[in-house]
Amino acid sequence: MGIPYISPVLEEIEDAVEKWGDPRTRYWFMLFGNPIPVWLLTIAYLVFVVYAGPRYMKNRKPYSLQTFMVVYNIGLVILSIYMFFEFMLSTSAAGYNWLCSPYNQNTWKDPREMRVANVMWYYGISKAIELMDTVLMILRKKDAQVTFLHVFHHATMLNIWWWVPTFTPGGQTWFGSCLNCLVHIVMYSYYGLAVIPSLRDKLWWKKYITSFQLIQFVITFSHTAQTYFSDCDFPMWGQYLLGGYMIIMLILFGNFYIQSYIMKKKNRRDQAKRNEAANGYKSNTYIKNGSHSNKINSKQVDDNVTNGNYIVNGHSNGVIKRH
Repeated sequence: MGIPYISPVLEEIEDAVEKWGDPRTRYWFMLFGNPIPVWLLTIAYLVFVVYAGPRYMKNRKPYSLQTFMVVYNIGLVILSIYMFFEFMLSTSAAGYNWLCSPYNQNTWKDPREMRVANVMWYYGISKAIELMDTVLMILRKKDAQVTFLHVFHHATMLNIWWWVPTFTPGGQTWFGSCLNCLVHIVMYSYYGLAVIPSLRDKLWWKKYITSFQLIQFVITFSHTAQTYFSDCDFPMWGQYLLGGYMIIMLILFGNFYIQSYIMKKKNRRDQAKRNEAANGYKSNTYIKNGSHSNKINSKQVDDNVTNGNYIVNGHSNGVIKRH
């Protein structure tokens, strides 16, 4: 007996895999000819992130996991370096053009394309490994880092990268993936080093990681957009998927950058002004008294504020209200 709503969708997907899926990759590990394993992994991930993980950690102290964090992040750096160079070398060997790399049934017949398909599959597997990012945040009680953007990005990338190696493990898809590997080399290098307390204050490039990610999305979107007008032989649904996802990422990461850096900087500046005004004085205050001004220093004003007085025209009047 099938599951209402889900079974018909799954049947449609399986039919599509049989008709249009790449025969070389469709049954590889984590692909299996249908998305059920990826769906189950996504559900398990979301249940842990939203419910099970926070509940487990509620009355526990955060785990350190320093050694594991260093090994994990260095491992992802090494994997990202390998995939970056493998993307570059395999696509070059297959004769790819930077602006237009076709994907069609002739692609399946070119033995050089198998190397490209392999690195596409590795890249998809890496999206499953990277779910551990969120698990580690929860176990270390870094709850502020578990944002909607973070969870959405990890969950959607895992699912998108079931479709890509199943249906289009080659062609235009290589460009954004290769660029993302480069970003991850920088990002996971930072995460690995930031775990070490003695190095944490010396890592000055955290802010620029988000900038690098935004630049990545702009470049990838531009690369995809030009495909629309160049008559490049690449499935149109793939172009829409990639272009649409880049727009979503630009919006979400752009908002994160504004809130985390621009607005925080503005808020700190505004708070400094409010604190200055609340103190009731600036260093070397001048108090006007008729036709002349008497200069008093900050200590004199401090003394009056401490005693609960404020000064107008050189005289003590009333009581300072502290807010």
